[in-house]
Amino acid sequence: MKLRTLLLVLFILFIAGFVALNFEQILQPTALNFGFTQVQAPMGLVLLGMLALVLVVFLAALVYYQTLHLMEVRRITREAADQRLLADKAEASRFTELRQYLQTELQATTAREQALSEKVHTKLDQVQAALTQVIEQTGNGLSASVGELEDRLERQLPPRHSGDHL
Repeated sequence: MKLRTLLLVLFILFIAGFVALNFEQILQPTALNFGFTQVQAPMGLVLLGMLALVLVVFLAALVYYQTLHLMEVRRITREAADQRLLADKAEASRFTELRQYLQTELQATTAREQALSEKVHTKLDQVQAALTQVIEQTGNGLSASVGELEDRLERQLPPRHSGDHL
């Protein structure tokens, strides 16, 4: 129990005990002056009734303000939930946009890679063709040089007979 509630309960019990101990004096009639008239009534009972009325008014005010507070809390909670829902939708939208952007970039990267791959293959084919041509030209040049050397050697050496063996 909260300290405030405990103090209120103790105060109410103190007043109830006081009333119980002095109940005979509370019920004794006296002359009460209301300003415009004078009445015979028990003064203690009138004061006790006023205290009870004040207590009821304060309890009603407490219930009223607690109700207003709860309604305000619910309104704020509802607004916070609405704001959270909007934020979640916005975040989901950003995720969707990010996914679309990434997909677009991935497709563009794939297209660039394919284009580069095709260029590399084309260059490799050109280099291979050029290398093949150079090799053939080198082979032809070597063959021609070897053939020329053989002709020179044959001219410088005497002709061989079929009976000569080396």
